[in-house]
Amino acid sequence: MKSQFRQVALIGKYHAAVSGTPAGAARGALDDIAHFLASQGCDVVVERETAANAGVTGYPTLDLAEIGAQCDLGLVVGGDGTMLGIGRQLARHGVPLIGINQGRLGFITDIPLETYRATLTPMLQGEFEEDQRTLMQAKVMRDGRCVFDALAMNDVVVNRGATSGMVELRVEVDGHFVASQRADGLIVATPTGSTAYALSAGGPLLHPSNPGWVLVPIAPHTLSNRPIVLADAAEIAIEVVSGRDASANFDMQSLASLLRGDRITVRRSEHKVRFLHPRGWTYFDTLRKKLHWNEGG
Repeated sequence: MKSQFRQVALIGKYHAAVSGTPAGAARGALDDIAHFLASQGCDVVVERETAANAGVTGYPTLDLAEIGAQCDLGLVVGGDGTMLGIGRQLARHGVPLIGINQGRLGFITDIPLETYRATLTPMLQGEFEEDQRTLMQAKVMRDGRCVFDALAMNDVVVNRGATSGMVELRVEVDGHFVASQRADGLIVATPTGSTAYALSAGGPLLHPSNPGWVLVPIAPHTLSNRPIVLADAAEIAIEVVSGRDASANFDMQSLASLLRGDRITVRRSEHKVRFLHPRGWTYFDTLRKKLHWNEGG
């Protein structure tokens, strides 16, 4: 049977030296996957930066906007960081994504590189589970104007400065005052991001089907400041009341210097990221494997 996806974009992690993967090995993996996709009847294109940096030749190249407009599927080879960046950029186009893990954890790039052929063959023929993930639209407002605007799939984090003490943050939800928190920082995480920084700071795991955010203080001065789960229809506002050299981070996108009075607003984006998984996949499979839960049963 031939693939139900006509034009498939191959998008890779091309800063291979960061993860210790030799550039030749990264190129070899991408070449092998591209050849496999072609053998399944797919018209293969390679994302332009991937082709240039990994040295992949012999296939048409497109930038991400062109992939969004023209392709039926994106195949992302790398780690979760790679997928976060690609997911944010392709969400507005509605292109479904499959992740092949060439990184470390692989919460959202969940197909092992070693077994991709056996896994992808039925998926390309329509045997898959679809999983949609919410995005956050975040802004930094200063003196009534927006100085930073970004999408985030994992989290929005407000952090204290590297050499300064705690920050004081005023938190509002839908315009209602919630609390003033003195802490090392504050995390607003999506269900996808609940397994990232929020988890290490003591936050709960949120199943991706839950329409919620989790608000997690980082090392709060008052121990009664606990994580709270909020509806993702809410708009969260975080105002910097005091603290020097505070910063905001939106997934891997940073605003390095927040000023007193800056307001970070977080609301649900109109776009979602579409992930495809092998037939029979469940979120609990991922948690068991990645968090090393007892797998008996």
